[in-house]
Amino acid sequence: MLDPTNPTKHIKLYSQRTIGIASFIGSPLAAGYLIKENYKALNEPEKGNKALVISIAATIFIFVSMVLLPDDIINKIPRMLIPAAYTGLTYLIVDKIHGAILHKHLEQNNSFYSGWRAAGIGVIALIIISSVTLVIFFSLPEKTNTTYDAAFEEFSKNEKASLLFYQHLETKNNAYLINEIDKISIPKWEANIAIIHKTNTIKDLPKAYIERNEKLLTYSELRIEAFKLFKKAITYDTDNYDEDLRRVHSEIDAILVSINE
Repeated sequence: MLDPTNPTKHIKLYSQRTIGIASFIGSPLAAGYLIKENYKALNEPEKGNKALVISIAATIFIFVSMVLLPDDIINKIPRMLIPAAYTGLTYLIVDKIHGAILHKHLEQNNSFYSGWRAAGIGVIALIIISSVTLVIFFSLPEKTNTTYDAAFEEFSKNEKASLLFYQHLETKNNAYLINEIDKISIPKWEANIAIIHKTNTIKDLPKAYIERNEKLLTYSELRIEAFKLFKKAITYDTDNYDEDLRRVHSEIDAILVSINE
């Protein structure tokens, strides 16, 4: 029976903070999904679907704007400014629509989903965005190079295989996660770095591809840094690396936007 003094006692919600983390890592798309899940838990699925549609539209608007803006303007915008801006806006929106509920939920010591789970969803959103980015990249009206295309099919496969780690954060034990980092996640990104270096040796590689490779190299190195931080956090069972993880994921977000310019 529903307790009128504690109506959210038997459900789990995403807090304002964790939604902000997901938004910072994975754009408004991630925030929209978590807001949708909160609405679903509160038995208001129609409002949740509407929130998700709005978040998809906002994400498309942000990335299209980044592509269409002239390079001289884009280069003047600090990379942290855009994710910080939409994260701040997301925080205010969540406060307006669910602030009172979430505050009461916390006050009554009810359950919340972990920040790791929210971060994982943020990364999944990034995977979706990066996949779209790569599709756009390979659709550029440049001279096609079958060797290059074949290499980056392998790059994409490695990316997907390594990022399955984020889906395992809530379901696998620490020993499994550490083994996955050592045996799959980091080696896949090291292989991707080797792919980038190899494609740089292709004769007459278009300048646009070379410039993209530089960005993809940075992207791969950031992924390795993130997995090394995850390994430390899991090994020592500490949240001391949370700030570094947020920083690295924000840099990943920025470089993906840059790749899509």
